[in-house]
Amino acid sequence: MRMVKAKLSIALLLLLAPVVWASPLQTTKANDDEFGPVVRAYLGYLRNEQEVVDDRASRHEVSAVYYRRNSNRIKALRQMAIRLARESQNDYLPELEAVTADELTLLFEKPPNPVGFRVGQVLKNTFRYLGMVKSSEPFYVFARLDPYEQADQAEKDLTQKPLTGTESGPRALSRSRRVVP
Repeated sequence: MRMVKAKLSIALLLLLAPVVWASPLQTTKANDDEFGPVVRAYLGYLRNEQEVVDDRASRHEVSAVYYRRNSNRIKALRQMAIRLARESQNDYLPELEAVTADELTLLFEKPPNPVGFRVGQVLKNTFRYLGMVKSSEPFYVFARLDPYEQADQAEKDLTQKPLTGTESGPRALSRSRRVVP
């Protein structure tokens, strides 16, 4: 009886070993199968970026603060990419940028206040705000508008702003009238 229990335990252990010892990379890869080739490629790119950051940290080439921030940025980008892919059910992702509040100057000359960001808001005709992802610190995630979207946004801005008689330049459609007393 004891021998049967031992053999059964060993057989059970061998059957469950792949599940118990599956690496995070394998489970991530299995989860990525729900996406098309473009999204999978982007998620693979993020995995590679994490490996580079891990390697640099293991060689003590970067500080712990740098490692933590970039690992969290990669997590934020991954979360947003998966969310976008699932919501749109489309195999397309825009160019994504994730920055902390103190890094907004990397995207904007005069950084806007993140408190006023609204999801879907276009900033400076260049970026669409997608939302905040909290990965130990808040990351503001933006999609860079492609040139066609930028042109459409600029045209929309022109048509939405009312023209006054005091404007000059390319938006002015007619000259100001001269007032005679």
